[in-house]
Amino acid sequence: MAVAKRVLLFVTVNILILVTISITLSILGVRPYLSAQGIDYRALMVFCLVWGMGGAFISLALSRVVARWSMGVQIIPPDVRDPKLAQLVQTVHGLAKAAGLPKMPQVGIYNSPEVNAFATGPTKSRALVAVSTGLLQSMDREQVEGVLGHEVAHIANGDMVTMTLLQGVINAFVMFFARVIAFAVAQLLRRGDDEGPSYMIQFLITIVMEIILSILGALVVAAFSRWREFRADAGGARLAGRNAMISALEALQRTMGRVDPRGEALATLKISNPRRGGLRMLFATHPPLEVRIARLRRAA
Repeated sequence: MAVAKRVLLFVTVNILILVTISITLSILGVRPYLSAQGIDYRALMVFCLVWGMGGAFISLALSRVVARWSMGVQIIPPDVRDPKLAQLVQTVHGLAKAAGLPKMPQVGIYNSPEVNAFATGPTKSRALVAVSTGLLQSMDREQVEGVLGHEVAHIANGDMVTMTLLQGVINAFVMFFARVIAFAVAQLLRRGDDEGPSYMIQFLITIVMEIILSILGALVVAAFSRWREFRADAGGARLAGRNAMISALEALQRTMGRVDPRGEALATLKISNPRRGGLRMLFATHPPLEVRIARLRRAA
């Protein structure tokens, strides 16, 4: 049932993106960028920007809804009577006030044994901080506050919007250069007036170039993501206290050692711990935990 819900959500979101961007292109009057005379670079640029940025921002706008539906996040009302949940809400709101957020974020919880917390939302005024039951069960109050401080710092830093902008720009560049390169190569390989093979070659080259350029773009996104994690750690240390932030990361390190001695667990929306060095580190969205802990200690 959960898998079917995720598939339905994925299909619905993508249909919405497709319809919205198609309407936007029609309103902007973007005509086909490829003709017998060659490429209309202006039309191609608009086409790539609308598709690259539009898809990223629609995903951002729906991020809270997607998180709630796909992960089963339950929003905790501010007036909840359960003392543990009330304490969780009060902690997030206290950190949010200290960070100067214009509006208190929603606080959510979802049932999972994994040690995970994340923040999402389109703006600082429409954010969501969610934690797993596994995190609440495996950490003490100070450590939980350190993790929550890290997530609130992400919101205060505007990291969701910044990552969306970066991903949108990279998507646009990938689409643009893949099509320009494919058109140029196809023209070199054309034989007389036979347009059939040329079109097929161009289509295949476009797909290959999009894959290659997307991989290169992923390196840029991952590098920026690692930098923002260091910045969120520093923000979490300011909000919750440096000792709380370090203690939270050390708790994650111990948990990771029990779950996976190689340190390869906890790697999706959560805090990950890639091995230092090697090609894999270039694609890691989070720095190794030992590096993050060492940096916080040096800052002290």
